[in-house]
Amino acid sequence: MINILTVGISRIMNEYTNTNFDIIVIGCGIAGLSAAISAQQNGSKVAILERAPREERGGNTRYTESFWRMKSEDEVSEDFEDQFAKNSGGWPDPGILEDLVRDRENQPAVLKSLGIVDPNLIATLAAEAPNALKWLKEFGVKFDFLPLYFLSQSTTRMGPIGGGLALVDALGSYADNNTDDITFFYETAAKKLISDDDGNLIGVSGITKGNKKINLFSSNVVLASGGFEGNSEMLSHYVGPQAQFIRPVSRGGHYNRGEGIQMALEAGAASCGDFSSFHAQPVDPRSKDMEPVVLNYSYGLLINESGSRFTDEAPALVDSTYEAVTRIIMQQKNGIGFAVFDNKLDDIDNWNATVRTRVAPYQANTLEELASLIQIPSEEFLRTVNDFNKACPDNQGDFDPLKPDGLKTDGLPLQKSNWSRPLTEAPYRAWPIICSNCFTFGGIKIDERARVINTEGDVIPGLYAAGEVAGIYYRTYTGATSVMRGAVTGRLAGNDASLRRNS
Repeated sequence: MINILTVGISRIMNEYTNTNFDIIVIGCGIAGLSAAISAQQNGSKVAILERAPREERGGNTRYTESFWRMKSEDEVSEDFEDQFAKNSGGWPDPGILEDLVRDRENQPAVLKSLGIVDPNLIATLAAEAPNALKWLKEFGVKFDFLPLYFLSQSTTRMGPIGGGLALVDALGSYADNNTDDITFFYETAAKKLISDDDGNLIGVSGITKGNKKINLFSSNVVLASGGFEGNSEMLSHYVGPQAQFIRPVSRGGHYNRGEGIQMALEAGAASCGDFSSFHAQPVDPRSKDMEPVVLNYSYGLLINESGSRFTDEAPALVDSTYEAVTRIIMQQKNGIGFAVFDNKLDDIDNWNATVRTRVAPYQANTLEELASLIQIPSEEFLRTVNDFNKACPDNQGDFDPLKPDGLKTDGLPLQKSNWSRPLTEAPYRAWPIICSNCFTFGGIKIDERARVINTEGDVIPGLYAAGEVAGIYYRTYTGATSVMRGAVTGRLAGNDASLRRNS
């Protein structure tokens, strides 16, 4: 564990670089940029520490589609708060929930630090998301209802035209044009929070390129350095040994090593969010594309390396089930599965939208040939497909891929709940699928002003957390809310830190 450096200011200044700022932001994704620019707009001089080089700044945001769970620019989706509530706290005691919905000042002190997301924070996310979106539009970002890689979806989503890169470029350009107020420290990793002899936060110690130490001083620090998907040790510790079969979905994830979370915990911060889980996506391991998701498996079969099915491919719409299915793929031998189809896949209009890899699938004229191509046991594979075909309903009716049709198998130990059509028409195709990690769930507890809460339920003065650093999800990701969360909490942190500086 990383220890906080608690030394006298005078010794630090003599030993290392002395650079003073009003606010220090660690990380340069949507959360960090939103925090830094919000603070600058409120008159603060800001330092941004970014592990990546300038040409790769932006963290995970740079590589994501950046969808927002909204029905318009003015309102979040109808299910926003309900879905967040379901995915933000395990199974708490009902009496505790009654206490937690009170105003924070009236909550029992011991409950304020529990690893349950503050309902006030969820309400703030819902209220502030439209404001964050409109704020981003001031920098030239345009939002719209964009095509998704789901043929159908269970909720409404908007997104910036140009994806997350458009956000990074717009905010980054603004920062580049305001160098008197915003200073970037690229290829610099924050390692320790610095406190004085009385325990007050006074700055950050980091490592620059070439392993050179640097100290930046400020009584306001915003942790926006992402999660720990790029830290194999933390993944193995929290997620388990199967973490070896998980890779970050984007290059940005490799820069997220968890130091922000570790620094906050060492400072006495309360944890929040599910450290054993993460936002899982099914991707093609052969592809170098951004988010090369394979989300067409609902209309075919999922087979493991043994040639057997291992899950219900279509319990509901894929946008609400793909995370659970992906985690089951991760548990298979060597962490891989194969989505298998016959030629009837082409009966589905626009199915290509569900596959974001540009690597062609394996294709063969017989099931035996396909088994050979994907290197699975032919005998077991043929038995699996034959048993499935026999279990499919005879009366197929009109095939509608846009809504669950209830056409389920009959007689299989593991049924398929919807879209059960036999695989009988050549050519046969298969895509390999592995589990990828978009971002981790476990992080630091914050209040509705993005202030870090300690283990006693009190605010740690001057310390903020925004974006992935702030834990908020349990069990399942509330889809299309991650970048939204980063923008909202980043703005909250930057604004509050500026108010604190000016007070």
